[in-house]
Amino acid sequence: MARPPFSNAVLPDFPRRAAVLAGVSGGRDSVALAHWLCANGFTRVIVCHLDHGLRPESRVDAKFVRALAAQLGCRFSGGRTDVASLAKRRGLSIETAAREARHEFFARCAKKHGTRALVLAHHADDQAETFLFNLLRGAGPGGLCGMAALTVRDDGLSIARPLLGVWREEIDAYIAAHDLDFREDASNADPRHTRNGIRHSALPALAQAMGRDVRRALWRAAEILRAENDVVSGQVPRTGGIAEVPLEALAGLPLALRRRLIHEWLRAGGVKDVGFDEVEAVLSLAGGGRAKVNLPGGRYARRNKKRIFLE
Repeated sequence: MARPPFSNAVLPDFPRRAAVLAGVSGGRDSVALAHWLCANGFTRVIVCHLDHGLRPESRVDAKFVRALAAQLGCRFSGGRTDVASLAKRRGLSIETAAREARHEFFARCAKKHGTRALVLAHHADDQAETFLFNLLRGAGPGGLCGMAALTVRDDGLSIARPLLGVWREEIDAYIAAHDLDFREDASNADPRHTRNGIRHSALPALAQAMGRDVRRALWRAAEILRAENDVVSGQVPRTGGIAEVPLEALAGLPLALRRRLIHEWLRAGGVKDVGFDEVEAVLSLAGGGRAKVNLPGGRYARRNKKRIFLE
């Protein structure tokens, strides 16, 4: 294979001869990723594909990815999850259920193949869209940072995203240059999915209003915020899963650090869907007014004897 042309891709810092999982849906981005990894000397790429069972053609997609793996000389690891049933059972949106299903699938693949290295095909357009999506839902700096080039999950799985500096048109050029086949997912054009609305409606409208392509500005903002967020995060006292937060620990901190401390503490305590309102409600307990606030999932935080604790 010819050496790839991506100028802003960053090769994963994984041993080239070690087993590496590659998440491949069959779409152009992940097909380009798998081909690119093999072209750069990764000799034990394991192509992982999860059939979400949401489209009639999903089984054909799975067969396509299996054939692609064979063509590239890679092992194939496939699975199937009824995401619609999973969403109903867990009370989640389809998008959230699909994401959870993928996380669980990759964990199984990692265990099966004895590796903790996973590579995904998120790229610069995804980063810009993630920034705008999180901005409009009211996320703080942590959410506005978008996706990291490397993250390590609690289960030890390292996830690399080497294409975060590569734009969609570069991927299209790569696919054309190497004459690669891929599968089109019709759901990517479905406006009922929020991210599709951002991609096909919001971003073009913003570009028209500004008179220029806004994607790069959004991407730069996410990069700047990531660097600054790393600095600020390093100044937040670690909660370490403690059961209570002394009010005196909050009193000496700037508001930004108080918010981050409470956010981290709530998440460590198992409170899901922690946002601005939940953090502000808990901080209000330190003001000496009410002594209890409700939280998602039937949880609540209470102030007692100059401490805040979860129940």
